Amino acid sequence: MTSLPTERPGVAAERRGPRRRPGRPRAEGHDERILDAAVTLMERGEEITVSRVVDLSGVSRAAIYRRWPSMTHLLAAALDRGREPYVIPLDGDLLENLLAAFTPAEQAAGRSYPEERFRLRVRLAMTDRKLAQAYWRSHVARRRGALVAVLRAGIERGELRPDLDVDACIDLVNGVFYYQYVVRGVRLDDPAAVARCREAVRVAWRGMTVTPD
Repeated sequence: MTSLPTERPGVAAERRGPRRRPGRPRAEGHDERILDAAVTLMERGEEITVSRVVDLSGVSRAAIYRRWPSMTHLLAAALDRGREPYVIPLDGDLLENLLAAFTPAEQAAGRSYPEERFRLRVRLAMTDRKLAQAYWRSHVARRRGALVAVLRAGIERGELRPDLDVDACIDLVNGVFYYQYVVRGVRLDDPAAVARCREAVRVAWRGMTVTPD
């Protein structure tokens, strides 16, 4: 199992942001080399330490800590490597746009993200609460914007209930997919799993819609 120190001496807990020295620009390519080294160690199943990241990346220890205040934050960033925010169109049928965003396709949400890394992220997050929280704050929360926009557009159109708890609805939609991939253990592009997810999202959406008087 991958293990790592959560903090270096003298660095405060997770609530602190990345430390940077004023007036000192970052060296070109250092971020990518550090993240690539962390990903390599992680995917090999090796212990991730500052020393090993330094050796593999060729970047100094000080440069690493200028970018990430702890190894927990670095690992969270490495787990997100290759995953990009996505956009869901807000014109036309919002439900169909939402379903299309999660359908296996070249441009679908998360399709550029290796499945092995997804499952590794889930496994590490289940065993390290601080890592899960760091990953949520720095990466997951910002990607919820596309779903937030869809739900708010539905409310503004009068299609969805104005009293919706948007965060709860997003958790519900995402939970549909996580259940298939984590609990059932199916592949991300399994047709039967995709069909179950799409039907479950439709059921959830019906519960969000405005009920005629």
